Order: sequence, then C-alpha cells, then structure tokens
Amino acid sequence: MRRAVIFLLLAVPFASAWSATSPEAELKRLSQQFSDASASGDVATLGRLLDDRVVFMNESGEFSSRADILAGTQPPPAGRHNELLQTDWNFVLQGDTAVTSFTDNGTFTIGDIVTHASFKSIETWQHKKDGWKMISSQTLAVQDDPAAVTLPAADLEQYVGTYKAGTAVTVKITRTPRGLESSTNGGAAKELDAEVRDVLFTPGQPRMRRIIQRDAAGHVTGFIARREGHDLVYKKQVS
Repeated sequence: MRRAVIFLLLAVPFASAWSATSPEAELKRLSQQFSDASASGDVATLGRLLDDRVVFMNESGEFSSRADILAGTQPPPAGRHNELLQTDWNFVLQGDTAVTSFTDNGTFTIGDIVTHASFKSIETWQHKKDGWKMISSQTLAVQDDPAAVTLPAADLEQYVGTYKAGTAVTVKITRTPRGLESSTNGGAAKELDAEVRDVLFTPGQPRMRRIIQRDAAGHVTGFIARREGHDLVYKKQVS
C-alpha cells in the first residue's frame, strides 16, 4: 500500500501542490471568486487568478489580454451594485488542466431599479507552482424571448399568407385560436408571437425577428427575417 501511494505521487507530481480540497471544489471556489471580482471591480483578485498569457473572450466577442482586463476593471459607480452567482456547474479534469462551464446569473441594481441577465461561460484553468490560473475563457450572453403583446385580430389576419425567399424557401403563416403559427417548406408549424405591431418572433428563438413590410397603402408585402443584424427578405405571394 505504501509503495502504491508513492507511485501515485510520482505519477502526478503537481498533486502535492493542491490544497486539501478536491480540484473541483477548489476551482468552483476560485471561479466564483473571479465572477465576484468581475462584478465588484476587484483588480487584485482578477490579477491573482489570470494567467499572464490568458486568452479571454467576453460576451461581446471581444478578445482581451490580461493587461487589457486589469486596465479596464473598476468598481461600479456610486448607487450601483452588481452580483454574479454561478449555477449549472460542470467540471472536467485532464492532468494539470481543468475545463469548467457554468451560468453566471447577474443581478444589477441601480438605485431602486433591478435588472437581470445571464451569461454562459467556459473556462480553462491550469495548475502551476503558485496555484490554479485561468488560461482561457469564453462567455456568451443568454438571450431571452422578449415580452409578447396581444394584437387585434384584424392585424393578425393581415399577416396570414404564403411568403417566399428566392425559389427554395417558403414560409406559410396561418391563424390559430391562440394567434399565429408558421411553417417552413411544409415542416412542423411553430407558434408566432408579436413583440410589437409588425415585429414577430418564435418563442424559444430570441435571436430572430420577422419584421413585416408594407407598401404605401399599408398592405403587407412581405417580411424581413433578421438574425443578429443579417436579413433574409421574404415576399408575400399573391393568391
């Protein structure tokens, strides 16, 4: 038994530098510390946890170096409080490197106004002589459906019809007791809700909007399917 323990220590030389807690528990603690420091503008903690050569991409898709992150970090202004609480934690250990993923649930308070947002992150940590260091991070903002409004039946009827983009894609919008549904190329029908008049979305697909187009007389002529600023134009077919 003694020789087996010695062999294990030799096979994993960095293990002796770990704390008494498990690597997962330690990284869960450190990762939450990083989120806390990001929310509060704690430059010292961020500097301690970031590797010198970290590859970091924020929720806007911008890459930052360690120096960029530290230079751009500052406490929130007076009257504002930020909180990031991690959930959905996952952990994979490979040698001295660990990959974690989680959801940061943000609560942002400005005076008496409270807003919320969530962010999904993947972080890569490596165990070094002076402890765990973050060597890579990527974050995506979680997109939510907008609040739906109820439109008059007369407005919904105007959207009903068949729309085409090019020669290969056909969307059919139909009325239902609930409101509207759409199907693409004869596929399964999906519900449509209105964000405002003439702006439609499919619940569960917040990245896309359908923006109704009208002619000078106010008649519906088609719609624009807009996904992250990129448009596909559909023309309403005349029956």
